[in-house]
Amino acid sequence: MAKDPVRVLVTVVAGQIGYAIVPMIARGAMLGPDQPVILHMLDIEPAAEALNGVRMELIDAAFPLLKGVVATTNAEEACKGVNIAVMVGGFPRKEGMERKDVMSKNVSIYKAQASALEKHAAEDCKVLVVANPANTNALILKKFAPSIPEKNITCLTRLDHNRALGQISERINVHVGDVKNVIIWGNHSSTQYPDVNHATVATSSGEKNVRELVADDNWLNSEFITMVQQRGAAIIKARKLSSALSAASSACDHIRDWVLGTPKGKWVSMGVYSDGSYGIQPGLIYSFPVTCEKGEWSIVQGLKIDEFSRAKLDATEQELIEEKALAYSCLN
Repeated sequence: MAKDPVRVLVTVVAGQIGYAIVPMIARGAMLGPDQPVILHMLDIEPAAEALNGVRMELIDAAFPLLKGVVATTNAEEACKGVNIAVMVGGFPRKEGMERKDVMSKNVSIYKAQASALEKHAAEDCKVLVVANPANTNALILKKFAPSIPEKNITCLTRLDHNRALGQISERINVHVGDVKNVIIWGNHSSTQYPDVNHATVATSSGEKNVRELVADDNWLNSEFITMVQQRGAAIIKARKLSSALSAASSACDHIRDWVLGTPKGKWVSMGVYSDGSYGIQPGLIYSFPVTCEKGEWSIVQGLKIDEFSRAKLDATEQELIEEKALAYSCLN
């Protein structure tokens, strides 16, 4: 029996990440090869013509799973009945801008879009915030969409998670699919903590600990962490543009695992509401290791945190506390 279409909103589709993600969604990379979708695409008025061009391309691609396209510059129209919202749009930091200026711009963007979701999205709408500062933008969205449950608002740290998997697989020359259970703790920023203490690799003689196989604690505790933290900047330097393909792919991974579930024995990193786990202040959106089942995420509990890791978890928490205070000061 054919499934009912799922309505998926993507904001700023004329931008690079949006342009990369919509064909992935239409092909089933986000919700599976048998799930029809209706794409809702929102962009700003100056991009209306480019937005229509993306709509035309989606029609020309003749995706069998794509059952409809809504392309609009009106937030209320874009949010009508959506089951999943991928919030790609935000205001980027420009040269000479203070953090407060950037935060103020993003607060106004997310206040408006949150209000539209609050009024018009489906009751069970799941939200993924991609635009930076992602964790804090998600907090602002929640403030202005009070009827969307906390558990349904998340931010993207799967890109960092996937970057960590990629770096480990390259370092020890194994397939990336054989590496699992790295963790990204904290903020999607340069304070995030990529943690391999609980990560394993599938080998011909069974699962082995990543630290054992890398056999270089100095690299894992320094260069590896910096490489993952600074990967976005390295890509900008190389491409002269920010990460788009990898961000779009990771957003699909995030939603797919959230909706369809994580494989048994495997966890992923998601920015979710802290409930106080691992001593992190409740009410922050903080990246934790999670498992997902039946559309719900759960923080992995009981992992041992050594002294080195504790300092890293606390440092990125402190940055998020400061960001939250800065964002809330922009509301006045």
